[in-house]
Amino acid sequence: MGTGATMAHYAAAGAHVTLITCTLGEEGEIHRPELAGLAAGAADQLGGYRIAELEEACRRLGVTDHRFLGGAGRYRDSGMMGTPQNDHPRAFWGADLDAAATELLEVIREIRPQVAVTYDPNGFYGHPDHIQAHRVLMRAVELADAEGIAPTKVYWTAVPRSVLEAGMREFRDSSDNPFADVEKPEDLPFGTADHEIAARLDGHEFAEEKTAALRAHATQIPPTSWLFAIAGNFGAEFMGVEYYQLARGVKGPGVGPHGWEEDLFAGLDIEAPAPQLETAAS
Repeated sequence: MGTGATMAHYAAAGAHVTLITCTLGEEGEIHRPELAGLAAGAADQLGGYRIAELEEACRRLGVTDHRFLGGAGRYRDSGMMGTPQNDHPRAFWGADLDAAATELLEVIREIRPQVAVTYDPNGFYGHPDHIQAHRVLMRAVELADAEGIAPTKVYWTAVPRSVLEAGMREFRDSSDNPFADVEKPEDLPFGTADHEIAARLDGHEFAEEKTAALRAHATQIPPTSWLFAIAGNFGAEFMGVEYYQLARGVKGPGVGPHGWEEDLFAGLDIEAPAPQLETAAS
């Protein structure tokens, strides 16, 4: 959701885009009744099914280098914060940080990315696996730095508060209002002050690809999802524009009142986009 247009944009531009997924999403909800038997409390086969969904999503985005951290099934979906699933022996939330970071370091050694992308310290909205993905990447960057191979720039996904405010105004009277119970942006578990945003990646020409990638996760995102309702109303502007905070490195040239970068490789001394490493916990 936060990086699909970015990945599609750079893949189409010829950059080497590597997507690292940390779990199989075994504990997620199932929005296809005929597949309810795959749930964790039943056959516990949802993770395997979602591998195929992820492969289709990557195909839609043009991402050809996709890997599971430590191999498929090494780490299990931890469920939501404070649930019994957090204590599963393979739960990613409980993984040894240095061990997981070392597995990611192996990928960094291989592809030598200039840019890395992950969640912010709160995992965007507090999901334990998103938080752990953040911790693992940041620790892996520390380890890579000791070897002189760390990414030059590290970004965290973000949504500017001005964008949230505009969405709340637009959907105030809508039956599909995802902000119905929210009075102001500060009440949401996510949202970044505009002056703290470093980059605005305009990938509007890949909005359809991103939408198709989301639809590929059919067990997780129902066709009636508010995501698609908003996409239908705002199209490429909603689906194709993504924002980032800069956590490591020097901000490159930007535009607008806050000097937002338009390229995650801005300021780097390279002739063309080079490998990009992204980590997720879907």
